[in-house]
Amino acid sequence: MLLIDHVNSVELRPLRYQFAGTRGNRYDDNWLVIGGKVTTSEGGWSFADPALLTHEAREIADWLRGAAQGTVAVTQPDAEGYVSPDTWFNEPVLAFSLADRSEAGAVIRVHLTMEAAPPWRQGDHRVDIYQYFVNLRVNTAALLHAADQWDLALASFPTR
Repeated sequence: MLLIDHVNSVELRPLRYQFAGTRGNRYDDNWLVIGGKVTTSEGGWSFADPALLTHEAREIADWLRGAAQGTVAVTQPDAEGYVSPDTWFNEPVLAFSLADRSEAGAVIRVHLTMEAAPPWRQGDHRVDIYQYFVNLRVNTAALLHAADQWDLALASFPTR
């Protein structure tokens, strides 16, 4: 899935299960290694990390469709400026929130933490979780296309 605007881009893709064979554990058997490639005005980087369970990964497409259709609420920073994501997962590596919505599309925040954070922010323990994010202004058709592409990429990774 590729989310891109005139300044930033975030590409996410499931690469493989964390463990090749099943182990009889519903968590270990279903961890997906997610690959990411990010480009911002600050710089670019990539990552690969076991960041999502199979069922969590499927939630992303639903969230993108909700953002496109206007059923996801816009999230504003709180009084201290902290931005809470709308959807987050077991591993606090990726999360999503909606910064703005219009008839033409939406501004999506892709929160990138820990292993997915940019190299210049990794290891900085003063950084609050989920507070590094990339804003992407994406039209409605592109959001729906990204959701479809994410579903297609996940088809090779059923729940085991």
